[in-house]
Amino acid sequence: MKLYSSVITVMGHKLFWYGLLFVVVWLDSLIGTTDLNNWLIENTLTVIALLFLILTFKKYKFSNFSYLLICIFLCLHVYGSKYTYAYNNFGYWLQDIMHSSRNQYDRLVHFSFGLLLLYYPLQEFLFKGFKITKQIALKIPVLIILSASGLYEIIEWLVADIFFVEEGVSYLGTQGDVWDSQKDMAIAFFGVVIAATLYYVYSKLINARKDSILI
Repeated sequence: MKLYSSVITVMGHKLFWYGLLFVVVWLDSLIGTTDLNNWLIENTLTVIALLFLILTFKKYKFSNFSYLLICIFLCLHVYGSKYTYAYNNFGYWLQDIMHSSRNQYDRLVHFSFGLLLLYYPLQEFLFKGFKITKQIALKIPVLIILSASGLYEIIEWLVADIFFVEEGVSYLGTQGDVWDSQKDMAIAFFGVVIAATLYYVYSKLINARKDSILI
């Protein structure tokens, strides 16, 4: 009975379903990948992120909303590793819709990096985990995005040009755009600015609603 009760309790948590969704998407990306070596390289950071979330879980738990945002971003990332970013099927659909000359999936993931991963979960972690004041915690993610994006581009260069030269073209997915790195950084910054704006408006609406109730 205790085991049954524990299983029911776990399945009742949203985090369980987020984790299950990610595992299904992750396994599907592995089983259906068109480039296993690229898949392994792309998912190195995925494994590091998961280890961080697992190892720090007892000390700090994100809100369900943050875990949802993290889950969506990781699903987008591992789906990109299934076909490689430059040859992603959903990216081809975006390319047709936008009448673009390139596959847009990598742009979508970089935008999601700022919109989903780097703003709300990070400001929550800074505010609740490090006890940084709310005002500063809300601003730091916007300041961090360019440095984090720049660091990622440096990692891409190291991986593609030094450590895994043969997989470099597939991993980078520049598609002939010499300004690809700068555009990736810019669109990630655009994503975090939108996230910050939405959160600011939401907070104002919530505070206005509370004030109206008190009146």
